[in-house]
Formats: sequence, C-alpha cells, structure tokens
Amino acid sequence: MTTSGMKLFFGTKLGRIYHADALNLMATMEDQSVNLIVTSPPFGLVRKKDYGNVDADEYLDWFRPFAVQFKRILRPNGSLVIDIGGAWIPGQPTRSLYHYELAIMLHKEMGLHLAQEFFWWSPSRLPTPAEWVTVRRVRVKDAIDPVWWFSPTPWPKASNRRVLAPYSDSMKTLLANGYKAKLRPSGHDISENFARDNGASIPPNLIALPNTESNSYYIRACEEKGISPHPARFPAELPEYFIRMLTDKGDLVFDPFGGSCVTAEVAERLGRRWVTCDVEQEYLFGGLSRFDFVSRKNRKRITYSLPSPASLWDESEESPALPEDGGKKRPVPTKKVQPVSSHASHEKSEAAEAVFAAPGSRRLL
Repeated sequence: MTTSGMKLFFGTKLGRIYHADALNLMATMEDQSVNLIVTSPPFGLVRKKDYGNVDADEYLDWFRPFAVQFKRILRPNGSLVIDIGGAWIPGQPTRSLYHYELAIMLHKEMGLHLAQEFFWWSPSRLPTPAEWVTVRRVRVKDAIDPVWWFSPTPWPKASNRRVLAPYSDSMKTLLANGYKAKLRPSGHDISENFARDNGASIPPNLIALPNTESNSYYIRACEEKGISPHPARFPAELPEYFIRMLTDKGDLVFDPFGGSCVTAEVAERLGRRWVTCDVEQEYLFGGLSRFDFVSRKNRKRITYSLPSPASLWDESEESPALPEDGGKKRPVPTKKVQPVSSHASHEKSEAAEAVFAAPGSRRLL
C-alpha cells in the first residue's frame, strides 16, 4: 500500500494512523488488500454533533463513495462491520429508516452480502430521547445500535469459536443433571449432543456492552493533556468481538473513521496489522494515549442479564389510562402534593382521596 500525500501521524510495527480524509487514504490502498473493515461512521442524526454527522435524509448520498471504496479494498472473503445508530424524525416520536436504507443500498448497489445483523445493547445508556421517554412516556429508551456485517461473498471467513460466552446457570444445571433427548413441541429434534459440555456457549447476535468509561485511562489522559475526548466512542470490546471472530493474526484491519483510535488499539493488542485515519487531528492526539496502555491483561469482564419485561407485571388493571392522542399533547408537570396538616379537616382528606381515585386521574409511575 502506497501512502503518498498522506500525513503519517503515528505508527507501530503493526499499524499506522493517518491524519487524512478516509476517501483520500483509501484511494491509495491496493485492491482486495483489507481483511476487515470495522467502524462506527458518523450517524445520520437530526442534531449536528461535533464529529461531523450528516442529516439522515442525505446520508446515503454521503456514504455511497465510501461504500464503493470499501467494496474495492476488501478481500474476497473479507468483512465489513458497521456500527450504525438510529435517528428520530424531528418533532415526532417516530424513527428514521436511514440505517435500513443503508443496508439495502450496500446489498443492492454494492453487491455485498448481509452475513448477519447484530444489535449492540448498552445497559448503561440513558433514557433517551427524553421528550418521548421520560416526559410524555410514549416510548421506551433507545438502548441498541444495529451492527451490520457484510461481505463480498456469502462465505466470509469466520468462526464463532473465537467469541464463545459463559454458560447460563440453567445450562450449568442441565449439564449437571443430564438431559433426555426428545422431540420438542416446536418440532425441533434435540439430540443427546445438546447435553455435551463444550466449555462455553455460542453467543446470540445481541451484544451486551456498557459504554461507560468516564474515568477510563483514555479520558484521564485527555484531561491531563487538555484534549477534548471524542464524543462518540464505542467500547473496545465491540471491535474486539469482530476482530477475534473474523480475522487471524497478521490480517489487515481498517477503520476509516478512527476517532479515538479504539479499533487500532484492539488490533494492535491482538496482533493484527491495522490502518486508521481521521480528519480531526485533536481526536488523534487523544487516541495516542491508548497505545500507552495497550497491554490489558486480567481485565475484568462483566456479564449482563436481560430482565424479563414481565417482571413487574401483575393482574391489576393498568393505570393511568393511555393517552388517546398518543402523547401528542405535552403533559402538564404534576405539582408536588403538600403534606396534609394534622389540623386539616376530615372533609378535605376525603376529597383528596376521591380525586386521586377518580377514573382517568393521572398517577406518577
């Protein structure tokens, strides 16, 4: 790969960081030279962000030149993994479909195959968008990002043995007590192999990772150097999942939207060759701190469980009544109820109870 005209910002024996526009850098890269592109491009958001996002309705036109280059530089059995967050239609509690349109464009126009869709669930994500979630209470919090896995072939090289997950408590119990092979009511024939102890389980396509690093080495280093940290980082375990699953040591990993250089850090730590770039030099300066802390042995891995949505349900009637307008009218903030004085009349207490119990009255959940 030639790099004439590109500003080399930092390098190791395995990789290079360039202060460059991704399109300009990719123009210098050889055909079919990259094993894995794993990235989180600027999302098609409604509100402008510091890292340069594009309006959702303009997103496909903006992304198309990148997609052309991705297709050209990927090896025939390589993979393209894109973490792509969703967006809300301005002024209403409905979703943009731009990220699904992007997936369709990558398949129909670029000829890429959707190997599988993943969903990154961040348990720590705040209840947003606040207007629809915490004010009008007509939506639940948006806590997942779709992650598209594409390839030039229906058969990209991959192995789920690289990303096995711990057994659940119920599976451990089954292995300890034994399992009787039988035909399930669904028609699935569960054989005796189901009770074989393989040491770990095959994970689902729901990836549970918090995005909490408010006191991480990277954040502290940025603060010490007076550098603004990148505002849209993903946790290192997300690119690590796909680098482990889809590449071997020595393969080339590329992140065209390097940001805080987390993909580069993971690739370096796992012994993969790598290239990344970003147009914002300050983000790259912050990213350099990751290479002061590349060796992370004995890191604590946290396992998350997803509670049943029915955990708090009972047989009582739901309250309050659903808003007939779907939440279109913004609710009036409920005033705090002042404690009743011991000298208050018995009649006022009964009146207050009657109002609270009246059909259609508003109650705080």
